[in-house]
Amino acid sequence: MANHKSSKKRIKQTIKRNENNRYYAKTARNAVRKLRATTDKAEAAAQLPKVSSMLDKLAKKNVIHANKAANLKSKLTKLVNKIA
Repeated sequence: MANHKSSKKRIKQTIKRNENNRYYAKTARNAVRKLRATTDKAEAAAQLPKVSSMLDKLAKKNVIHANKAANLKSKLTKLVNKIA
């Protein structure tokens, strides 16, 4: 158990940050799933910039790896372009 005031504060900060990161990562995953399930070209094209922005923000904050964000964006862009 933590004995120092600063380490107790650090534990609280870590827990709070962890919860926030999990929330934003889960929200982004759900957005990706929703985009993949979309069959309408116009709707998918409208969702793509929002999802890409979410992924970029997560990568910037190191919630997900930058390469993972890039791979997801690439695959989603291909998927949206392929919808007829």
